[in-house]
Amino acid sequence: MVKILHFSDAHIDMLRQGRRDPQSGLPIRTLDFLQALDTITESAVSEKVQLVIFAGDAYRNQLPAPTFQREWGKRILRLSQAGIFTILVVGNHDISPASGRAHALQEFETLQIPNTHVISEPCLLKPVDLNGLPLQVIGLPWVSRSGLMAFMETQGKSLKDVHEDMETVLTDLLKNLLDEVDPALPTVLTAHVTVQGAVYGNERSVMLGRDLVIPPGLLKDERLDYVALGHIHQHQNLNEKGYPPIIYSGSIEKMDFGEIRDQKGYIIAEVERKSTHFAFSKLQGRKFLSCEVKIDEREDITETILAQMPARETLQDAIFRLILHYPRKWEALIDERRIRAYAEEAFEFYLVRNTHDGVRVKLPEGSSSLTQISSRQLLDLYWESVHMDDDAQVEELQRMATTIMHSYERGESADALLEGIHRKRDKT
Repeated sequence: MVKILHFSDAHIDMLRQGRRDPQSGLPIRTLDFLQALDTITESAVSEKVQLVIFAGDAYRNQLPAPTFQREWGKRILRLSQAGIFTILVVGNHDISPASGRAHALQEFETLQIPNTHVISEPCLLKPVDLNGLPLQVIGLPWVSRSGLMAFMETQGKSLKDVHEDMETVLTDLLKNLLDEVDPALPTVLTAHVTVQGAVYGNERSVMLGRDLVIPPGLLKDERLDYVALGHIHQHQNLNEKGYPPIIYSGSIEKMDFGEIRDQKGYIIAEVERKSTHFAFSKLQGRKFLSCEVKIDEREDITETILAQMPARETLQDAIFRLILHYPRKWEALIDERRIRAYAEEAFEFYLVRNTHDGVRVKLPEGSSSLTQISSRQLLDLYWESVHMDDDAQVEELQRMATTIMHSYERGESADALLEGIHRKRDKT
């Protein structure tokens, strides 16, 4: 049995704006990610795991600042000095789009850090490559379309055919690696890849859409005992009713409100041939809260908003979003200063204003369309839709409209219409 810790998608420098820690000078949100990384590292040591697999995406992109490289390096060195063998898979954020450029994890590969192995190309690691661990690991880093197309014959083919050919190449590559494994040893496959059927949240619009996709059936192979995936930020098991476990560990910290419902964490697995047990360990992380308030009455609007916001103590140190829905004409009735004062204990506060110019109004009883109601009724509906609450103003506008409609019915000219309006106003 080999005890493994699996995590992915650290992105430690993804959020670099906002308040900074006065001691380290780092953004406090960056410290959230590093704290999660510390928890994972110390768990690996305390749980006496024999292998750590990081399934890709250490940074925001392939050009991390030296400060972030230093912080990532500290954690890897901690594992190395504890004698824990660590595998680092190159993800899509770690790799350079330019051919021949170094990837973000290159220094660990170049300097040959003890007890550390970087997977930057497809490979099969055997016990001799893993410090004698009774295990074999198939590794698949991020494979881009452009990189794969460079080695394929695509002339004269449609985009659909090219895409199918690329997925066939990727599938054949994995099949060939599987054919090389020793069936007597437990086998782990780790990859930074998109698997068909995976559920993803905010990543859908950010990073997916042009991915090479592999079928889940390819990973449901009896020669595999655990599949450690990275790239999709939501933790999930793609083979809950079968074997082997096909696990996305998910990212280690919430990026934004698109991941507000996600539980972040990492996996500790005990891998044996044809018998693997694993558990998801939760990371606390920064608290995200979102509150949505729909305003239908103009009286005491600010009090209505405050009454529906979370308790002050709940907001402390949280990233909080308040979404307001209200008619545009009530904008001035909202006391933003009081709202922000109420939320001052939040770590970050986002106020989202969704205004509208009117509301749906009901047609008079017995009318199925606008053509079936009078001009006066149409005007009444209009005043209601724009929230015209000043009765005196409505009455004046109604009188003017009545004068215009009567003059129109008599066939009077535009000049006569205006003259009639002026006479009406002079009398009032």
